[in-house]
Parts: sequence; structure tokens; C-alpha cells
Amino acid sequence: MSWQNWVVSRMVRNQVKKPTEREPFDPIATRLHAEKRKMPSPVELPPDWRIVPAHGANGDGLTGEWIEPADPDLHDDAPVVLYLHGGGYFFCSPRTHRPITIGLATHARARVCVPDYRLAPEYPFPAPVEDALFSYRTLLAQGVAPSRIVVAGDSAGGGLALALLVALRDAADPLPAGAILYSPWTDLAATGQSLIDNDESDVMFRGAWMAHGAALYLGDSGAPTNHPLASPLYADFTGLPALHCYVSTSEVLRDDTLRMAERARAAGVSVSVEMGRRLPHVWPIFYPFLPEARIALKRSGEQIQQLVAAQKNREPVELTPA
Repeated sequence: MSWQNWVVSRMVRNQVKKPTEREPFDPIATRLHAEKRKMPSPVELPPDWRIVPAHGANGDGLTGEWIEPADPDLHDDAPVVLYLHGGGYFFCSPRTHRPITIGLATHARARVCVPDYRLAPEYPFPAPVEDALFSYRTLLAQGVAPSRIVVAGDSAGGGLALALLVALRDAADPLPAGAILYSPWTDLAATGQSLIDNDESDVMFRGAWMAHGAALYLGDSGAPTNHPLASPLYADFTGLPALHCYVSTSEVLRDDTLRMAERARAAGVSVSVEMGRRLPHVWPIFYPFLPEARIALKRSGEQIQQLVAAQKNREPVELTPA
């Protein structure tokens, strides 16, 4: 374990885990605080890259931002990553997740689209799923081939990425080349054993908080906690594209990844899981300060290139961990 991981873990335990244990919990105040504070790790955009706001140009309605090469001549053949940020479905934004999206863009030499999807409690389930579907279909309408798209996301955004794949498959939409998932939240029913086993070792969350977060996301939708588009652990994975996952050994959501991967493999999906030893939940967000984050995003960039190249060459994808 790097000394940087020790520093980050101590900081996260003090600044994230302890405040979430306080009562009463105010999701709106948490959201405002997240937007005001500095990003989890300082990251500079390289000079040959740019951040372009998506304001619904040409009436497409897509909002959020793009991380892309400054030279438009490099856009046509570049992979496109549709990144769905985490934050429990109630906070965070494209801005808060720039350490990941900038790292992904530069390592994969990809254009990264980060939708500013609607958040609970004002917009509970299924609003984020609807926005993810809209964002993906907007990319297709803009002429981006599905074979060039990789869906990615972390935590709640990782679960949303899986829900998007299931919704696309069920609607007979063309599927992307694959997905990259960081500590995805896949089980809103909160049945994983790691919620108990890692309650203390997780530096970001208590296991009991996940049920509270699930209630916040589902709101008054009437959806059960095992609805497959809210909890993709319970979805049918048949026909989904390749999945590349990262999860920490010490986090409460460890089993959300491991059980999902097992079910996906049983359905014939190519899945790879890379286990980080005693790292914080969604540790790539601490790029570039954390060495383990730099390694993960470099690996992710290679995986994105591999997924898109396999689609271009019409080859099967067999993901393998490092």
C-alpha cells in the first residue's frame, strides 16, 4: 500500500465517512458542499485537450460536458466514452469527477461525454436511467457509431451504466463496445455480506448507509429495491457487452461487484474484475495524486482501446486482469 493511499484513506475517513454518520442527513446540503469544495485530487487538463460544455446545441437537449482533444481532426476516429458519475444518485456532477474523466480521456485518447443527469430526491428513479438512455441515443443521433462507444461509471454511476446496458438491450437498441465500472452499486436491496464484513475497513461508508441511500433514490417511485434497472444485480445479463470492473477488497460494496460479475459470467458475458487491496471506494477519483489511481486509469484506457478495436475488427473480447 502506497503512502499516498494512507493519506487519502485517512482524509476520506475524516471528511466523508464521519459526516455521513451524523443525523439528520441532508442530501441537498451534501450536494452543495460537494460542488463548493475542491476536487478530490488536483488535476490539470493537458494543453492539447479541452473541456466543452454541452448545452443542448442543435436542440438535442444533451447537457453536461465533453473532455476531448483540442484538435477536431482527431475526433472522427477517437473512441467515445459515455461517463456516468457517481454520488449516490443525489450529489456530484461532471465537474466533481474530472479527475477520472480527464484521466480516462488522455489515457484512452478518447472523447469523454459526461451527462449532467437529474438527481434525487427531486428526480428519483427512473429519471437517471431515462437521462442515460437519452444521452446514449443522442450520441447515436450525432453520428457516433455504437462500436466506438464505451460506457463507464463509478459507484451509483456504475450501477446506472449497467442499467443503461440492460435498458438498451431490452429496447433492441444497438449496444456499445463494452463498459468500464468502478465499484458499481448494483444491489439497492443491500444484501451483500461485505456490507457487514467491511463496515469498519471501508474508509468512505458504513454498510447500513446503503439502505438509506437506496430509499433516497427510489423515493416515491414505488419500485422495489430489486428492480433490475435500479439494482442491476437482479437483471438478466444475457447479450450484454464485455464488462471490466474495479473494486477494493476493503469496501462495503465489494460484493456488489463480485456477485454481479458472477451472474454476468453465468449469462455468457466476458467479465474481468481487478481487486484493489485496501483502497478507498472509487479510488481512481484520486488521480493523479494516488499511484494506484494512475495505474487503474492507464489500464482503463488500454481496455477502452481494446474494446473498440475488437468491435472494429469484429473479434470476440476476452478481458483479463493485470
